[in-house]
Parts: sequence; C-alpha cells; structure tokens
Amino acid sequence: MMIKAPKLEELMQQLIALPSISCTNPALDQGNRNVINTLASWLEDLGFRTDIQPLNTDGSKANLIATIGKGSNGLVLAGHTDTVPYDENRWNSDPFRLTEANGRLYGLGTADMKSFFALIIEAIRDLDLSSLQQPLIILATADEETSMSGARALNAGHLPGARFALIGEPTGLKPVRMHKGMMMEAIKLTGLSGHSSNPALGYSALEAMHRVMTELLKWRDELQQSNSNPLFEIPVPTMNLGHIHGGDNPNRICGHCELQIDIRPLPGMKLADLRYELNQRLQTTLAGTMISYETLALFDGVPAIETPADSALVKAVEKLTGASSEAVAFSTEAPFYNKLGMDSVVLGPGSINQAHQPDEYLALEQIKPTVKLIQDLVKQFCM
Repeated sequence: MMIKAPKLEELMQQLIALPSISCTNPALDQGNRNVINTLASWLEDLGFRTDIQPLNTDGSKANLIATIGKGSNGLVLAGHTDTVPYDENRWNSDPFRLTEANGRLYGLGTADMKSFFALIIEAIRDLDLSSLQQPLIILATADEETSMSGARALNAGHLPGARFALIGEPTGLKPVRMHKGMMMEAIKLTGLSGHSSNPALGYSALEAMHRVMTELLKWRDELQQSNSNPLFEIPVPTMNLGHIHGGDNPNRICGHCELQIDIRPLPGMKLADLRYELNQRLQTTLAGTMISYETLALFDGVPAIETPADSALVKAVEKLTGASSEAVAFSTEAPFYNKLGMDSVVLGPGSINQAHQPDEYLALEQIKPTVKLIQDLVKQFCM
C-alpha cells in the first residue's frame, strides 16, 4: 500500500502551521476543521475508516474518529486539536512554524498537544495493521481548552469496540491514572444602591459578599479537613477566590457584586454535590439581609478521575515506562472516556509546564520513546 502521509517532521510542521485556537473570547476563537481534515486524510492513507463529527452549525469545529480493525476491546489513542491563545511579542520564534533549536522543537501545540498525532502516525505507519485482532481508534477532539465540547459530544455509539483510552497530554511520559476535577462558579449578589451618606438608603452587595467570602473560606477548611488523598502533590481539594467586581462609585452603596471561584475536587467528590452545598451555604449566610443571590456555572465542569490501579492499561503503561502511575491537579478529557466504559490513562511527551507558555516546546529526546511506547501498546492491546 502506498503511504502518502508525510514523514514525522513534515507531519508536525503541517499541524503546527494550522491555527486552531479555542478561546472563551469570540474575537480569538477559531475552528479546528483544517486540522481535522488533514488528520483524516493522513489516516485514510493508512487504511483507517474516518468519521468527522461536526460540533457547530457551520462545521468549523469537529471531532475525528478514525478506526481500523474490529472487535470489542479496542485501544483509543486520543487528544485534542485546539490550542490556547498566545502572546506574540513574548515568542522568540513564529508560533505557527516548527523551529528546531537546543534539542527542542518549538511551536504552538508542540507539547499541548498536536505533536502527539504526528507521533501516532509515525508509530503505526510501519506496523502491519492488517493483523489487528482488536480495533485501533484515533480520536481527535475540539475545544478541550475551553468547554470540552468535543469530548462531551461523544457517546458509546461513536466509539464501538473501545475498551482502553490513552490520552496523550504532556506528562513527561509518566502515566497518570488520577486527576482532580474542576468547576468554576460565579456568585452574583444584588442589593440596593443608595447615597453613601446614609447606609439606611440601601443594602450593600459588597458588604454581603464579605460575609459570603468568610463562609466560603470556612467551607474550604471543612472540605480540606474531610477530604484528602496523599497520592496528590496537593493532597486536598482547593478553592480559589479568583475574581471579584462590584459597585460603580465610592459615594454609592454597592448594588451589585460578583465573585468567581475555582474548585478542584478530589476523586470521589461530585460536582453536583458541591454545587448543592454552595447554594445551601449562600442561602443560610444571606438569610435576613435583603440581599438576593444567583449562582452560575461558568462552564459545565470536569469531574475528577480515578482509573483503578489494577486496570490492564494502567499495569501495561507502568511496565512499559518503568514508572508508577501518578496523580495530578490539572484536568483532561479522561473522565468523559471513563464514563463511556473505558479505562483511561493520561500519558504523553512534553511537560505540562510548557503548556500555555511562550516558546512552547517538545524535547527531541522524548520522540523515540513515545513512538516505541505507542507501538508497544498497539501490539499488546490490538495485535
């Protein structure tokens, strides 16, 4: 079979050169369809059946599910095709041009995580894919960096035969089987404005927010006292009071105030339970104050994940890498795959410290080990 997919360096260069920024700011947000179409073309050349799943009305954002082989215990190699925005004046090279220097490949998405798809193709192009006994599925998603809409849109019908999933996020090639969840909530208080010379003329939403913040910090302490997992570097759930704004002038009683918080729960802590508890505490704290409140999920949130230590995939990657599986604080798409009945592990080249940074890079020394790891996993789980 004639293989038309380019060699590794050209694969990476083409992927990096295709802008696919996802951002909550519509002025910066872009589609990923060019990346999806390019990957689909390459994988079709390797004999994969491809299914492009549009996620919005104009089709500019989409998932790709590429499958080869049949069976009920297949392996998914998964990743996202979008990147975060970048600060052009802080880069020493063109973010959309693959640049090699100092034993590194620089470019937006080299670590997080377009390069992973190039490494997949490099790994499987020389394998005898006609001998597969279980399906191999390549999954490329959209909008992981914002809403995770790509992973959320998947259902079991999109991934028939999938049993194990490897998500190639940058972990320095160390396996991760647990990570914290993430939820971001806005708390909006409404009081009554009035002239500051007479406090009786209004109800200060800003002063009420002070009471709310005191209660939130108390709740944080209680959460950390009752939930702990020593496998995490920070073994307790965290809560960050990240953004506050309210009022419009120093001589007016503040009529409106909003606080935005970030909570990172441990495995076993449910987002729905945390949201319920938040509202119960707000109701109690603000009772009798003449202040009304509203909570708003800034996005749907990402559950925490714990893939069992005795999973066949966990044991396999630990043996192949020589490293015990770890727990991390950042979130990935893994919980959505576990929800579909798969065992998921996060494992890929590059460092999370390079993600979302100027001069993002992938160390050349991690390329060959990644290629071999992918080949070994495909042989073990699909051949």
